[in-house]
Amino acid sequence: MRTSTRTLLAAALVLGVAAGPALGPAVAARPVTAARQAQDTGLAKTMAAAIAGLPRADATAALVRVGGTEGSWRGSSGVHDLESGAPADPAARFRAGSVTKVFTAAVVLQLAAERRIDLDRPARAYLPDLVPASYARVTVRQLLNHTHGIPAAGIPERTVEEAYAHRFDPYAPEELVRSATAKPREFRPGTRQHYLNIGYTIAGLIVERVTGDTYEHQVERRVLRPLGLRDTYVPGAAAEISGPYNHGYQTMRLDDGTTGLRDVSVWGTSDAWAAGDLVSTTADLERFTRALFAGRVVRGSLLEEMFTLPKVTDLRTGDPAAFSAGLSVKRLGGREVWGKTGGRWGYNAAISSTRDGSRTLVYGVNSTDAKGQDTNPTVLKLMVAAYGLPD
Repeated sequence: MRTSTRTLLAAALVLGVAAGPALGPAVAARPVTAARQAQDTGLAKTMAAAIAGLPRADATAALVRVGGTEGSWRGSSGVHDLESGAPADPAARFRAGSVTKVFTAAVVLQLAAERRIDLDRPARAYLPDLVPASYARVTVRQLLNHTHGIPAAGIPERTVEEAYAHRFDPYAPEELVRSATAKPREFRPGTRQHYLNIGYTIAGLIVERVTGDTYEHQVERRVLRPLGLRDTYVPGAAAEISGPYNHGYQTMRLDDGTTGLRDVSVWGTSDAWAAGDLVSTTADLERFTRALFAGRVVRGSLLEEMFTLPKVTDLRTGDPAAFSAGLSVKRLGGREVWGKTGGRWGYNAAISSTRDGSRTLVYGVNSTDAKGQDTNPTVLKLMVAAYGLPD
């Protein structure tokens, strides 16, 4: 790390947590009892402690919202950028990574409700020019719940330094699909689960084929505009985040041969597209989460697809499947928590909720180890603070 950056980082540690309770409309309409005040105060202390002291080695900023009938809280910590040391903007946009998959799944399920997509129909029936006969049995449902058996697209495995050097490389979704489906299948469709981006790349192309419209416009028309998500967008070819954002940094080898933090805020996301290129804010993602779990985005039996796990095991671990159509599930604090995490270089994000909406958590953490093998320490603290320890 450069000496000047290290000095600024150390100086910035004195910044406190900008946080405070924020009651949602339904909560504010009821009298605030002493018990509720104590509940909110306890939540505020726990959540503020989870993000106190930023920036530090694992993260430079964190934006957090907790909601639901069990109490509400909003908070931010860290810096807008290491150079200025200015406090993090709590309304800033950030890269949401694989949280994008929830939006893609919602669009596909809406089209299924309109009978324009059949979840049990083969993907090849919609994309005969892209999905070869060797994958003729893969259904749309299997694309969404990661049981399709199609391997990852042929993007070269790269170190973070190599990835940074290629951060503006363009990828067309059709090219990604062709490179993936040219390989042998990982398993017979519907027999195992392997979490990969490729199923959602194909799903995005199916959306375009059946609507005659772009994936980006369908997300805007069906989800963003109806919910008033004005700070959420699909960036397309743009590598820079539009509007206000807190800078993301990644630990890597620098030009002088030392290891330190490099600003990775500007980075192309065409390799992820419908699987992971969304840009959003905590306010928008909280609104989306509440609407989704309340059945206002996807309705009826099709909403249940998002809370139904396939009865198969994970390809790598052998554990029971943990991914549904768009969401995943964990047991935290003795209860099921549904949601989706996402990671792009310099940024981690998540939406989560109990099924009844009693506790929601949305965060954008500017992680310096994003896309790493282990859970970021700040992220782990947030999950435990909001829901309790993993079972």
